[in-house]
Amino acid sequence: MRVAALTGADLDQALDDVARLRIAVFRDWPYLYDGDLDYERGYLQPYRNNPRAIVVGAFDGGRLVGAATGTPMEDHADEFAEPFASTRLNLSDIFYCAESVLLPAYRGRGFGHRFFDSREAHARDLGRLHVAFCAVQRDGAHPAKPAGYRPLDAFWRARGYHPLQGVVARFSWKDLGEPATSEKSLQFWMRTL
Repeated sequence: MRVAALTGADLDQALDDVARLRIAVFRDWPYLYDGDLDYERGYLQPYRNNPRAIVVGAFDGGRLVGAATGTPMEDHADEFAEPFASTRLNLSDIFYCAESVLLPAYRGRGFGHRFFDSREAHARDLGRLHVAFCAVQRDGAHPAKPAGYRPLDAFWRARGYHPLQGVVARFSWKDLGEPATSEKSLQFWMRTL
């Protein structure tokens, strides 16, 4: 097992695998994402072309089993930056951790910490003061919520993150089994470096 930041040809080679991981992992609760490879390729393209972005991969031998991405907040989608307009925070001080996806068989082995460690170090190298991410909010009584589901709040809090009151992004995607896209709320969490 190894974890490494991906650049150049290694990044080009891994992006389709990152796309497939996003589709596979985000199908589960709480995202319930019905994704497709063409959309994912377009979504991930900015990581190929942005020297300030980072893609970290977790490999079992040569197989990509997890990935985490991040970019300066002002380089990410407007839907994610807009909620900060009501705060006193400057977007140029924030590094955005876009996603951490890891196949279920590899969870609980410290990869989540390594993903955050890599992205936080990259944010420091860029001179960022804060690191933020957002997590989808779902109704606790949703019929797709699995029994015994444990949110990652305790993990995030242990790393120094806290929810930003009232800072919520709105983003649309198609849920599994639904005929069309619908808007979702994503709560921002942040920590100071």
